[in-house]
Amino acid sequence: MNILQSIRSFIRTADAGSLAAAARTLGISPAAVGQNIARLETHLGVRLFNRTTRTLALTERGALYLAEVRHIERDLQRAQAAVTDPEATPHGRLRIASTSAFGRHVLAPMLPALQARYPRLSIELLLADRSVDHAHEDVDVSFRIEPQLVEGLVARAIAQVPFQVCAAPSYLAQAGVPGTPEELREHRCLVFRYPVDGRLLPWGFVREGIRFEAEMRPALVSDDIDALAAMAAAGGGIARLAAFVAAPWLARGELRVLFASGDGARTSPEPMRLFLCVSDRRDLTPKVRALMQHVVEGLPAAWRVDLE
Repeated sequence: MNILQSIRSFIRTADAGSLAAAARTLGISPAAVGQNIARLETHLGVRLFNRTTRTLALTERGALYLAEVRHIERDLQRAQAAVTDPEATPHGRLRIASTSAFGRHVLAPMLPALQARYPRLSIELLLADRSVDHAHEDVDVSFRIEPQLVEGLVARAIAQVPFQVCAAPSYLAQAGVPGTPEELREHRCLVFRYPVDGRLLPWGFVREGIRFEAEMRPALVSDDIDALAAMAAAGGGIARLAAFVAAPWLARGELRVLFASGDGARTSPEPMRLFLCVSDRRDLTPKVRALMQHVVEGLPAAWRVDLE
């Protein structure tokens, strides 16, 4: 029995939820996947899945075994990368997770050029504002904002993206233009609710080197920043948007930037720090490094953080 092939079939089936889906990722038939799992169960002397004609679910022992062997396939990939040329042409599957807004507005438009440069790369992009688990979701690399960082990840800062406080001209004509962040308390604010823990993200500002948070009166709340931008453009109030979200609305004149020249005391919104994350330094493989370099080079120069 090829124990590694059997373990790989087991892991892929547990992740995919069916033999057919696992077979597609492995490039073999569903019958072959089923045979590999049956051999593994015989070898172990335990049942790993409960099967019916319609469902496939891990047994209690299957779940325990999955937790112990999940790292094996990734470790084999790391071992191969360690002994091959570090400058080798990036190839294979590259599964990327990203915050929804950055992935949609910045990362997605960059990926076709990366794949064209490295045709042997197969790229998959997962957009989510929750904390994606690299191991359990088989993710190679993720792009995260600071609140999404968790213990155990290796995080490298790659960008500081400006925030822009914006409102529609129609709203400002009706409610007036705030001159300082302190005046935001008198306005309708459109606020982002962080999906992981449900908290409202504060609006940080920096004045003469000192950080402070503006007092706000939330009028509309959403866990999707593009929805907040649309609400602001419709005259709903004032929103704080990352520059890449605000740009098209500003270009069309549907939103106007506030505090663009400071308020007389050199006040500006605190920027958003963006990080590239992997599970382990050994996961900085040629394909991940190629992605990192490609993304950094594609960002506006003012946003970039120099890579060490």
